[in-house]
Amino acid sequence: MGWYEDRVLPRLINKVLDTSQTRQIRERVASGLSGEVLEIGFGSGLNLPYLPAAVTGLKAVDPSGGAARLAHDRIEASPIAVEFIGLDGQQIPLPDSSVDTVLSTWTLCTIPDAVTAIREIGRVLRPGGTLHFVEHGRADEPGVLRWQNRLNGLQQRLAGGCNLNRDISGIVEAGGLTMRQLDRFYGPGQPKAFGALYEGVAAAT
Repeated sequence: MGWYEDRVLPRLINKVLDTSQTRQIRERVASGLSGEVLEIGFGSGLNLPYLPAAVTGLKAVDPSGGAARLAHDRIEASPIAVEFIGLDGQQIPLPDSSVDTVLSTWTLCTIPDAVTAIREIGRVLRPGGTLHFVEHGRADEPGVLRWQNRLNGLQQRLAGGCNLNRDISGIVEAGGLTMRQLDRFYGPGQPKAFGALYEGVAAAT
């Protein structure tokens, strides 16, 4: 991982994804979590303040050492114990059926094989356990999608492999989870190409 990816990009993401709007979304998405939680794409710990009291522990997966350093103060302030367990959502070092709920926020856009990551989430979830997520991705409007396709290469270079045009609900279902709830909307104040959001809950069988 180069200097930009380790030192600059985590600080940019920490800033851009910590707004009044994203904080409201994080609180909403995290509200249904309980028990032993796995977070894919823990980043700088922006979700920690919104974990409900029903969460008994958090296992964190993230490839960025720079983001982990930024998370230090949030981890220290959280009443919930955080354990870093791995770097890659495509290979989660946990036994089958070992967590109750999973959290993913603005993460599936960057994982090289997101379908494999969802299969891994399904493997480690207990039967009936749920994935709670918000992700940006492929827009329904053809004009917006054309811009997403045009800008995707640049986005990948500047944002650590982030893709603008992934079909998030399709990825979740292709990975074997059952969608229980899905809301699609544009983030207020964001260009549509970057702000087409998928917010939902999917369950393991």
